[in-house]
Amino acid sequence: MTQQRVPVWVKALDPLSRFGLMHALRQRPEILLISDADLAEFQQAQADQRTAPPLVALVVVDSLDTTAVQVLRSAAQRGCRRIVLISSTIDDDALMTAVEFGVSGVLRRADATADRIVHLLQSAAAGNGSLPPDLLGRLLGQVSRMQRQVLAPRGLSRTGLSDRETQVLRLVADGKDTQEIAREMSYSERTVKNVLHDITTRLQLRNRSHAVAYALREGLI
Repeated sequence: MTQQRVPVWVKALDPLSRFGLMHALRQRPEILLISDADLAEFQQAQADQRTAPPLVALVVVDSLDTTAVQVLRSAAQRGCRRIVLISSTIDDDALMTAVEFGVSGVLRRADATADRIVHLLQSAAAGNGSLPPDLLGRLLGQVSRMQRQVLAPRGLSRTGLSDRETQVLRLVADGKDTQEIAREMSYSERTVKNVLHDITTRLQLRNRSHAVAYALREGLI
């Protein structure tokens, strides 16, 4: 069975980098390069094919400054469902920013051989993430510090739900009504209703059933 080519839209802030990448990737049978001019037409054709591989944006910058952030935002707005970032320097703040913008693969420019780039693009298209080991360690460290220093003192977890909110949703998922939840948690019914109202309002959900479905789908409970 022939493997589908990964559609890739390349965006580099300097013309020389873009030319080099386009030249290297054009030689690779695993990659289908999508130009700016063909992007809209490709997206329309892709919408008609549910099994089509997702469009991957390959963004090349020197550092993740304001201009680079705008490029990442533009990639998302152009319908790129996966983003791979190549950068000369990546500090901790830039790493967190990249993750927040949906970057699933990161590679230092000094390590960016054609084979590594293609591997990263294929991983991104498959829905997998890839970071250099030291960057992964730094990212995990930042997440841990955020949980310890920011979320935990406020009674929150990385999911954005407090322990009390999580417990209420689990009881709702078990089929218990407001009165039963209040009795089991030693709360008033009004408190239980307020907790559910806070969850649905904050997460922009319609009702308690929607909240439970959301929490289950996202692995929060």
